[in-house]
Amino acid sequence: MLVFSGFFSTTKAPNGQEEGQEAYVLTPSSKLLVKDNPNCLAPFVNSLLKPDFLTPGHSLGDWFRGDEVTVFEKAHGMAFWEYNDRNPEFNKLFNEAMASDSQMLNLVVANLQGTKNLNYVGGDMFQHIPSADVIMLKLILHGWSDEECLKILKKCKEAISSKGEGGKVIVIDLVINEKKDERELTETKLLFDMLMMYLTTGRERSEKEWEGLFLKAGFSHYKITPLLGLRSLIEVYT
Repeated sequence: MLVFSGFFSTTKAPNGQEEGQEAYVLTPSSKLLVKDNPNCLAPFVNSLLKPDFLTPGHSLGDWFRGDEVTVFEKAHGMAFWEYNDRNPEFNKLFNEAMASDSQMLNLVVANLQGTKNLNYVGGDMFQHIPSADVIMLKLILHGWSDEECLKILKKCKEAISSKGEGGKVIVIDLVINEKKDERELTETKLLFDMLMMYLTTGRERSEKEWEGLFLKAGFSHYKITPLLGLRSLIEVYT
């Protein structure tokens, strides 16, 4: 089944084994789960397979008839982010998952070295966003409601406006485009949309919905470049 799905492939067995016998080999997809691979995504997959993530699915029907904000809250009695705060082991696994995903793009800011005219500075979107020429938000906004996203984006605008003209916000996130995307790509994005509904107050958005957020937050224009697989590079300008 895993060969048929493309997760493994087969090859002729090495010399010394029975003639005609096949052996299994890794594919580009399965290599991403090998632990000594610098771009290993095993923590990302492991986090999604934990009971903390999976068992709330049993509460989906009750959630539709209840008044809890998310399915996760229905199952665990608290919001996803509060659950992370109260469960250090799960929080550690979740952070490792996000870091492994960012490592694929070399975007773990805490580990990036600056140059003579370039510095990387971490910030807290709910506490203080430091003044900067560029602010990057990777897979952040899809985890929050429109109201919460507007608060974050307005803080970002204040931070880059303090540097004068030319600042921008770089958003790396999903953009649903059923007309242009292949069917399987849209299906995967919609599954992520369900995951966001399941876990948080967020969702995946179409270009029109992204545009509405950017304009309401006071930005003048934006540019979307779909070049990161499921994700797009969105440049938002003052």
